[in-house]
Amino acid sequence: MACSARILVTAWCFFVGIAVSVPGWQGLVYGLPPPCESQIYCTGDLLKQVQLARLFSDDKHFVDMPLRETPELVLKKFQQLVNVTPGGILSKEQLQQFVSSSFSDSGQEFEQWEPQDWTSSPQILAKICDQKLQAWASDLNAKWKSLGRKIKDDVRTHPMFYSQIYVPHPLMVPGGRFIEYYYWDSYWVIEGLLLSEMAVTAKGMIQNFLYLVERYGHIPNGGRVYYLRRSQPPFLTLMMDAYLAHANDTEFLRENIHLLEVEYEFWQRNRSVSITVGDRNHTLNYYNVQIGEPRPESYSKDWELAADLNEDARQELWAELKSAAESGWDFSSRWFLSWPPPLPATLKDTKARAVVPVDLNAFLCKTEHLLASFYRRLGNTTKAAQFQATLERRLEAVQAVFWNEAAGVWLDFNLLKKQPNPAFYPSNLAPLWTDCFSDQAAAERAVRYLEGSTVLSYKNGLPTSLARTGEQWDLPNAWPPLQHMVIAGLAKSSSSRAKEIAFALAQNWVRTNFALYKKYQAMFEKYNVDGDGKPGAGGEYQVQEGFGWTNGVVLQLLDLYGDRLTSGSPSTPFRAWIIAACIFLLNLK
Repeated sequence: MACSARILVTAWCFFVGIAVSVPGWQGLVYGLPPPCESQIYCTGDLLKQVQLARLFSDDKHFVDMPLRETPELVLKKFQQLVNVTPGGILSKEQLQQFVSSSFSDSGQEFEQWEPQDWTSSPQILAKICDQKLQAWASDLNAKWKSLGRKIKDDVRTHPMFYSQIYVPHPLMVPGGRFIEYYYWDSYWVIEGLLLSEMAVTAKGMIQNFLYLVERYGHIPNGGRVYYLRRSQPPFLTLMMDAYLAHANDTEFLRENIHLLEVEYEFWQRNRSVSITVGDRNHTLNYYNVQIGEPRPESYSKDWELAADLNEDARQELWAELKSAAESGWDFSSRWFLSWPPPLPATLKDTKARAVVPVDLNAFLCKTEHLLASFYRRLGNTTKAAQFQATLERRLEAVQAVFWNEAAGVWLDFNLLKKQPNPAFYPSNLAPLWTDCFSDQAAAERAVRYLEGSTVLSYKNGLPTSLARTGEQWDLPNAWPPLQHMVIAGLAKSSSSRAKEIAFALAQNWVRTNFALYKKYQAMFEKYNVDGDGKPGAGGEYQVQEGFGWTNGVVLQLLDLYGDRLTSGSPSTPFRAWIIAACIFLLNLK
């Protein structure tokens, strides 16, 4: 692209130099370590043969199955079969028989559990004026009982039989195929639990993540060994902040703040990149998973995608896919090297390690702010000053590297192209949510950015991008956490127009979720912004029901706007009178 070709990138062509602090997107070659050391769940011939034979419609099913015998004995029996089979490749029937005799059905790791702190009438219900929404919120509150899980102690005492990673406290799972805990999902789940007055369960989930940090030095993507060597967006410190806002548990913070710092340092040590703008050097963070081999939970898809590549290129592609998965956005045009549309690009063009993302750095900006605040609260002025200084450096870096004056918003930065990505993503507005900006006019600029695009024309939610790639983190899908970030970021600004847009987005999202709940009696992980609204689609698996973060986001929006949100058309007769009366009654309480 010529430097004059795009106004959005003009300034960058002259002033940006790139230096990478750790080996990343450049020069990865064959020899990368596997997702974990298990010769059954992460690497090896047994995994390869079973997954490429497609015994199950979803590759994840196999790697979630517990063993009936020790790994050594299972591998020995498998090798014996290989040795007596011409060519060493077992038939599908042989593999089916072997898996049936050597593995148990998935889900055996859990025991029955219902949260003891669940209540049928949390206070949030009284804040919701629309009776239909109030009844719906009551249904969502009840869903916590079906999403709760407790891991059997046998997983702790005999971990070699399971792919499940043990944690000591009960937890909430997202739902559907996701029968284990996931890292960034859990932030919105915890927020929902706290609004449902389930602080004990919420605290237990935070304790589980602290346990993982103490054990591994970071929080894995999810609760399986095949996720061990990649993480997800860092929300642990934000979880702690959410809990402390509901419970004055300073002692819990005091006992565990060192682990919050350990997790923060994981990102600084392993996921940092140095970018020079003019004569200033800035350290920011990116997703960088230097792990090879196909993802065990999507083995056959990864294998097929890389089928025509040489070994080095295959390993590099697989590392890119894991880096994109670490972002939580698996997968999206956001990580494709060939952008913006209409340049052709596919999943094979994924270069996630070449992208320095706005939202990741906004989350870490909030983490630094909170750590400084937490240390002040605990009386440790030295540590507070250290993180305050780190925060100020981050604020400067976010402004210098991500802020694009022509666009009036923050944009991801591409290390290979040495340019910002001008495409729309809701994550471009993440700094508004995390207060990672110093220019108070940023909210007004963000409003103009939104109004200058087509994204506000979608009445079922804010689209994840404006690119139709067939990937699930692109058009036409809309995702709950992205809705919440944008809405909450706009809502707390001083701009009246930003507040108006925040409410309109919240109303659209709640109405879409409610309409589909009435139709399907289910909550979904994502929704389609096209037409009259339907569950989302695309990507590697069918849309999932449950759904942890969806429920949490809806409860947060009902908490924020419960006196104004409506379940039907805004033109419903007497709607304005009903809302006014509801607000009057709420003010009397």
